[in-house]
Amino acid sequence: MQFSEIIGQQHLKNHLIQSASSGRIPHAQLFIGPDGSGTLPIAIAYAQYLLCKNTGSENEGGSDSCNLKFKSLGHPDLHFVFPVATTDAVKKNATSDSFIETWRNFIIENPYANLFDWYNHIDIQNKQGQIGVDEAQEVLKKLALKSYEGGYKVMIIWMADKLNVEASNKLLKLLEEPPAKTVFILIAENEKTIIQTILSRCQILKFPALTAVDIETALIEKQQCSPSSATLISRQAQGNFNKALHLYKNTNDGLPFENWFVQWVRAAFRAKGNAAVIQDLILWSEELSALGRESQKQFLEFCIELFRQALLINYQAPELVYYQTTVEKFKLENFAPFVNNSNINEIFEELSEAIYHIERNGNPKMIFTDLSIKLTRLIHQK
Repeated sequence: MQFSEIIGQQHLKNHLIQSASSGRIPHAQLFIGPDGSGTLPIAIAYAQYLLCKNTGSENEGGSDSCNLKFKSLGHPDLHFVFPVATTDAVKKNATSDSFIETWRNFIIENPYANLFDWYNHIDIQNKQGQIGVDEAQEVLKKLALKSYEGGYKVMIIWMADKLNVEASNKLLKLLEEPPAKTVFILIAENEKTIIQTILSRCQILKFPALTAVDIETALIEKQQCSPSSATLISRQAQGNFNKALHLYKNTNDGLPFENWFVQWVRAAFRAKGNAAVIQDLILWSEELSALGRESQKQFLEFCIELFRQALLINYQAPELVYYQTTVEKFKLENFAPFVNNSNINEIFEELSEAIYHIERNGNPKMIFTDLSIKLTRLIHQK
């Protein structure tokens, strides 16, 4: 992948090119950026620049055979680590090498894809992926060997916040004193999720969300999207090109998030003074608890965004509202008066806490039932 293929982030591309060209190449870097901002594609382009000895802003001019190997992400000195779990195909001792061909095809298809997309792709069902101690041992073995082509070795650790404690401790010494001509690129969405001992050993590079103009241009040029649709989608995507692609392809991972949201808030609204409706909320909670944990987290993030959109309508900021409802007889304009300054902070806190507990393997039926009962109070708060 070359820098010219990457959407936006021109100042970061220039920084990486200049530092590599001048020989100032940190041995460990942490790329921090929101979902869909391009951290992984830029990491791959940077690796290609280093390994192929490319030149210039277009990231070309080096070894033709080396650049060709990057088309399939198959360069022998480019290594990937990413969260995995056992699946029907890999029943034990899951490491990145167990999924490497699947991973390469997945990233070639969409280098802006997120963790939720990856988990769905390998079908880990209700499990949560991690980067474990077996993976750290494999990293040590790979980097103990000489580079295949005599130059740099690049180790890209995608979603480094999924490193468990044992794996982090095993890699600390290597990050501090790596073998010669070894470059680590760690990628995460939030530096607060990375343990301090890892942070202290990395040079941090922060990525902003993409601009609406960058996304609009990319949709038109790369996806042949019509200009009018590209303008609307670029607003809805909020700086996330992966989200823009999902919107363009009209895929919502096959899950009726909006239907569930409407069913939920309608039941919560009716539940005041009507104890019988609580049973509807319990049944709703049971339905949501049957989903995988990543799907549950995605739904709660969707709820946060829809509450935010309603608040913007309530406080007369329609120019910032992009979401268009599809459920019959449900309009954000009618729902907006129930989302206001008196309850929005508590609603956000409860949704965020629910995500926290789901991430830590809490009982989903209890989490959603508790959240629903709290919403019946908050939705009527004036």
